[in-house]
Amino acid sequence: MSQPDPYGPQDRLGPVLRPVRAGNGFEEALEQILQIVRLGLVPGGERLPAERELAERLGISRVTLREVLKVLQDQGLVEPRRGRYGGTFVLARTEAPGGAELRRRVEGVDIEDVLRFREVLEVGAAGLCAAHGLPPEGSARLRDALARTRDAPLADYRRPDTLLHLTLAELSGSPTLTAQYAAVRATVNDLLDGIPLLVRNLEHSQRQHAAVVEAVLDGDADGAREIMREHCAGTAALLRGFLT
Repeated sequence: MSQPDPYGPQDRLGPVLRPVRAGNGFEEALEQILQIVRLGLVPGGERLPAERELAERLGISRVTLREVLKVLQDQGLVEPRRGRYGGTFVLARTEAPGGAELRRRVEGVDIEDVLRFREVLEVGAAGLCAAHGLPPEGSARLRDALARTRDAPLADYRRPDTLLHLTLAELSGSPTLTAQYAAVRATVNDLLDGIPLLVRNLEHSQRQHAAVVEAVLDGDADGAREIMREHCAGTAALLRGFLT
């Protein structure tokens, strides 16, 4: 007897699954499949749609999809099974270590408000830096902050990542923006501490960091704003997927 197919006449996954945007394909695909699992749209013990079906509906390659599924497996949310009726099966949810503390932390935060305010500040800071130009010492500080993110070990990545973004905020020339960004970044870091560090995401972030810095140093304000907006959207997708 075959396993039930999550795609039936009513297609209960339709409201969640949609083609991802090219800039943050991995992060947005992970967000959507996490939503499927966390909302119980595919209950524990049931099989996710076949890889080909999922990849087509998300608009990503099967290689990227397998990276997403590996993250879910590492988090104890799904398991692959072989055989005629194999596939990727959702595991029954159990309380993760520290889950109560994470719930307490998240319940006290309006995540959407934090993410939107963060995007406004980050995009604005990048645009200001590019539009107004940086003095030589400012350009050197920005390059140095970027280099520190490249050289950071995985376990310590959050600190130089934060420093790079704070440097952009400070170089914008607005002390008020800098203070507001420091406050919202502290909240964002609290939320980021509740989700795993993903190598694929960090590699993607590094490419975006380099592109933002290049746009700022080239005086390309529109480019700097657009890249930073995309960068913030990638982080937001992960946080929404894991925490909301």
